[in-house]
Amino acid sequence: MRASATLLFLAILCWLPGTGVADPAGPRIIVAFANQPHVSPAPAGTTGSHYAGVGYNVAQDANGQARRIARTYSLRALDSWPIQALALHCVVYEITDGREVTQVLAALARDKGVVLAQPLQQFHTLTSAPVDPPPGTYNDPLYELQGNLGTLGIPRAHERTRGAGLKVALIDTAVDAGHPDLSGRISASHSYLPPGTAPGGSLRHGTAMAGIIAAVANNRIGIVGIAPEAHIEVYAACWQLAPDADAAACNTFTLAQALAAAIDSGAPLVNLSIAGPRDPLLSALVQHGLKKGVTFVGAFPGTDAGFPTDIPGVISAGGPSQALPPQVLSAPDEGVMTLRPQGQYDLASGSSVAAAEISGLIALLMSASSARLEPAQVRALLQGTDKTAERVRGTVDVNAALARLDAVQHHAETAARNAR
Repeated sequence: MRASATLLFLAILCWLPGTGVADPAGPRIIVAFANQPHVSPAPAGTTGSHYAGVGYNVAQDANGQARRIARTYSLRALDSWPIQALALHCVVYEITDGREVTQVLAALARDKGVVLAQPLQQFHTLTSAPVDPPPGTYNDPLYELQGNLGTLGIPRAHERTRGAGLKVALIDTAVDAGHPDLSGRISASHSYLPPGTAPGGSLRHGTAMAGIIAAVANNRIGIVGIAPEAHIEVYAACWQLAPDADAAACNTFTLAQALAAAIDSGAPLVNLSIAGPRDPLLSALVQHGLKKGVTFVGAFPGTDAGFPTDIPGVISAGGPSQALPPQVLSAPDEGVMTLRPQGQYDLASGSSVAAAEISGLIALLMSASSARLEPAQVRALLQGTDKTAERVRGTVDVNAALARLDAVQHHAETAARNAR
């Protein structure tokens, strides 16, 4: 059997669509024959056939050899292709009578009309699925800049819960749902912005809050959200006041529409990273939501009390940069890495950030609980029942809250067993 080093490439060169190599009915082989097509001389003064579009064809002799091989060795031709670079005609055959491939190839090796005979082989790419890093570590490149996560105890908490199945209603500006670090995290978006307000120009603050709460973890992109498997439902009620600035404004009408819709959605948790004057209509809506078991988190405004944190039952969040009353929960509020529109990242500061962090912690608690948590239960889990420095000055520790949740659930299960 004639052969050359260049024929080693035939397994790739002779692969053809439609041969069904993934699940063949019988073993398949490749057989190659010498192929020197006869080209008739062109009339004088004309261009050759190479430039006339005739192309490289199969010679009669190669076709005859292919048919003879099929008859002689009981093979069924499935497909064929002429390979000009090697001057060969390549045929894919199926062995239909159950013979071993080695037996057929041995016979073909002795046939003088055959240049090459080999199995139809498979080849594979050498990529592999990404592997999640060990618990407590992340492959997100900006994670090392997220000191707030360590302060809040997030890596340890993520070994148990990441917020899966929990929906957080975010009442804020619109959100850049196309940000790669929010892929799959935005379940829906609703706009209550006044006519003429372009949502595309009011994405900055909402995108930052959504990233703090639920940026995707271990996607080799950007940052890690506090509850990276929670879903955010966006209620755009605020609009950005200036380009490249977080400052945004809302009014009673836009917020009332957003609050009513968020409460009706059934979301157990609403983040309000905003602050403003006392508002009877908005207070009535929040009180209605509290009675339905919805937990609200608001940004502590400082010395001036107002909406939403002056409403009894609303969880107020601030940070160490402020002088916080004992009832205000503390979370890092300076230089927190988060998302910006158009796939960007930057640092954010302020009570808005602390509120989003506390909402993320609550999402972890709610997803870890076997029963729906009422607003008062959430506050008790986060604050504890003592008046130690943890409550007054220190930031919230989600793992301490999870331990309290375990104790509460264990007590409830024990009481239920004793009652039977």
